[in-house]
Amino acid sequence: ISICRDLPNIEVITFSVNGISDLEPLNQCQNLSELYLRKNNIASLNELFYLKNLPRLRVLWLSENPCCGSDPHHYRMTVLRNLPSLQKLDNQAVTEEELSQALVDGEEIMAPPARRNVENGCPVSTESSAAESTAESERELLNFSLEETNKIREELGMKPVPRDKFSSFSPRETDCNRKKRNNVLNAILLLTKELDVEGLEIIQQTVGRRLQALQKKELQEE
Repeated sequence: ISICRDLPNIEVITFSVNGISDLEPLNQCQNLSELYLRKNNIASLNELFYLKNLPRLRVLWLSENPCCGSDPHHYRMTVLRNLPSLQKLDNQAVTEEELSQALVDGEEIMAPPARRNVENGCPVSTESSAAESTAESERELLNFSLEETNKIREELGMKPVPRDKFSSFSPRETDCNRKKRNNVLNAILLLTKELDVEGLEIIQQTVGRRLQALQKKELQEE
């Protein structure tokens, strides 16, 4: 997610099921309008502090994070009190009545959360991260990453990735490596939006050479 510090003009970010716990890198994304963070390791609603000054944020998907707690009403009211410009939260439209009620029932967030330790770019192991290694989480990772990656590709005018191509993420990989690989893919797709024709042509040539090298290697191994 730290790549977002270098993408101030990005409009859509999809990082669902990626073990993310810190939203600080997003606070410079002033053009951000859609943010998908479902099923990560966001422990505190105080992380919303970093989203409060994003004027164009209209869609947020934050469900199934530890910060949602056991009280869905308090969670939703707190999010809407701090982000009153949202039009949709967790795939559910925001109403004027909810925004008014949020001023009464929601908790106002005035400061960022305390920092948490990470190891090698991956969150320290917790019960939540351990649970993500289950078969259900494997399916969720594929389904939502594929859906959201294709949303980015649609924004870029690219063809969607077929499911059989996207399933190259091997279940034998560790959770950390798989998440890093998924983040790299999304980061590359996001960065291409910042390139002009000349830059895209360079990328196309580089990718072509890389594919040829990999195909040659596969033939040699066979």
